[in-house]
Amino acid sequence: MNFERPRPNFPKKAVITGGMPYGNKSLHFGHLALMVRADTFARFMRDRIGKENVIFVSGTDCYGSPAVESFRKLKASGEITDNTIADFVTRNHNDQEGTFKQYNVAFNYFGASAIGESKDIHEKESQTFINNLYKAGKLSKQASWQFYDEKCGQFLNGRQVIGKCPIDGCQSEKGYADECDFGHQYLPQDLIDPVSTLSGEKPVLKKVENWYFNLEDCLDILNEWIDDLSKKSDSAQFMIKEIKEFFKKPEIYVKREYENKIKELNLPKYEIMGKETAPSFTMVFDKLTDRENACEILSANGVRYRTGKTLTPFRLTGDLEWGVPCPILDNLSGRTFYVWPESLWAPISFCKTYLKKIGANEDEWKKYWCCRDAEVYQFIGEDNMYFYGPAQQAIWLSCQGKNAIYPAPEGALQTTKIVPIKSLLYMNSKASSSGKMKPPTARELLNHYTPDQFRMHVLGMNLGNNNISFSPKCFDPDADNDTLDPVLKEGNLLTNVYNRILRTVFYSLQKEFDGKLPHCEISEDIKSQCKKTILDYERFMYDKKFHQVINVLDVFVRNINKYWVKEVNTADTLEKKANLIANTCEMIKVANILLHPIAPVGTEKVREYMALNENLYNWDYIFEDIYFFISNPENHKFTQLKEKEDFFKKHQSQLDALATNN
Repeated sequence: MNFERPRPNFPKKAVITGGMPYGNKSLHFGHLALMVRADTFARFMRDRIGKENVIFVSGTDCYGSPAVESFRKLKASGEITDNTIADFVTRNHNDQEGTFKQYNVAFNYFGASAIGESKDIHEKESQTFINNLYKAGKLSKQASWQFYDEKCGQFLNGRQVIGKCPIDGCQSEKGYADECDFGHQYLPQDLIDPVSTLSGEKPVLKKVENWYFNLEDCLDILNEWIDDLSKKSDSAQFMIKEIKEFFKKPEIYVKREYENKIKELNLPKYEIMGKETAPSFTMVFDKLTDRENACEILSANGVRYRTGKTLTPFRLTGDLEWGVPCPILDNLSGRTFYVWPESLWAPISFCKTYLKKIGANEDEWKKYWCCRDAEVYQFIGEDNMYFYGPAQQAIWLSCQGKNAIYPAPEGALQTTKIVPIKSLLYMNSKASSSGKMKPPTARELLNHYTPDQFRMHVLGMNLGNNNISFSPKCFDPDADNDTLDPVLKEGNLLTNVYNRILRTVFYSLQKEFDGKLPHCEISEDIKSQCKKTILDYERFMYDKKFHQVINVLDVFVRNINKYWVKEVNTADTLEKKANLIANTCEMIKVANILLHPIAPVGTEKVREYMALNENLYNWDYIFEDIYFFISNPENHKFTQLKEKEDFFKKHQSQLDALATNN
């Protein structure tokens, strides 16, 4: 078949990963929204390039200060009975895995960095990474500032310090030791108004030695990477813009009232930018060390300032006991990995664990992570772009050795494809389990919505470009009883429109042809509609524009219904009825293939009713007509459809409400 436009090129093998939920809590709706997108794409890729060529992994991010702090607080309050932090994160891991299954999220492997089969593999992977970076000369041992609570007599982990983010323009409500809850990175000494969560006192800063990855030295190769990324249709433009902001020279923003005072200070060399009439000006430095020296001098002289985004040394190790053990390098011992770097390579650990479980060769993972004809797709929240963007890509490239190049050569770790989403709000506000606006847990949502309804709704959100509010009517105290629940809008396509046409056609087939699909020539007009829909859908899936995928499906499914309504009144002979049913079933077949990654349970039920073979979802045959998927034409017969059969059911609470209203 000749195509009027070029089709996207898909890799031969693919890994899909979803951002790892912390091991300190159950899943909330944001975790699900992200992972449903990853799962939908993984299911599509299994259909598109073969399930044997796709690995979908994620896992519980067990280590780090969030787990330590949550365990400490919950244990002290008596809210949990877990004996150890390992017991605590194991329970949460099991709960997370069970919840994902309830939403039909089908991982090849959902692991955990600190427990189970993946633990030992992850520890070895962590050692391999730091050893490779050390040999490549990409690490430096730095004595950096760390917060110390003098009242409690201990160093504080990242979540035991709360202050204000020093990044200019940041609207974060919480700045921790060296990152805020929006993912901005900064040095501990730049945190504004720090307070210890243990004592409520202002902590002091003490120097502690750790290993750092020299991220700022990778600027040239990162610029090559981001320039290449910006040329690709499936790169989120807001991500490109955000990451490029980190590639600026180190900056300090100061109010104009301090200008004369600053001129009197002996500061490292800098350049002033900004209009003289503006209320503030910018001091631009050549090196990060110059900026940090300037910050110390400004603070000592009572000058208030804000810092700008830039690449900072990426800390690899710390002294938190609950962490992956770090090997002794250059006599620096007693260190564990800082949680962020080890969570970056955790998906490799999970892939290796999965491949080991299925008996694959030990080097099989390289076919997915180290080959140019493979691709790794990483679905993340926008607040994690710094880590998966500049930090991870620079680490991956640096593992080549001292003379790293971009693109990475065959056999070396390849840069990954980042798929970020904007913030998913709750009732138009940023939700927090510790804030006033507490969002429902993922399990609580299942008391009101089916997995398909939730999946359709979050996929219909344009999170690739905009912050979107998740506003379930059943949790909204101000909701109007007469308005439609926003969460049901997209799902109604399945529970109402698609269900209706399926029942109508299948009942007609039973009545007129005893359930046997008549063999007719599919009309060229129907073939053309199907082909256009398939190509549009494929392009939007390639670009991960899921809201456009939902739009394409909405138009196509409604057109099936319109076609039937228009033609059924003139189908006054058996031949016309046969043609109508055959053409409609052809469109249903296409709709079912395209809906398969989104609503896997219902579409599989439709396939079984139509008695089509399992090659239906294989995109090698995407343009074959419905008769190609009938294994035994002589005895082929649809399953007898029961009265009021639903392939995509409403939630029982919705059915009860309908019965009450009627």
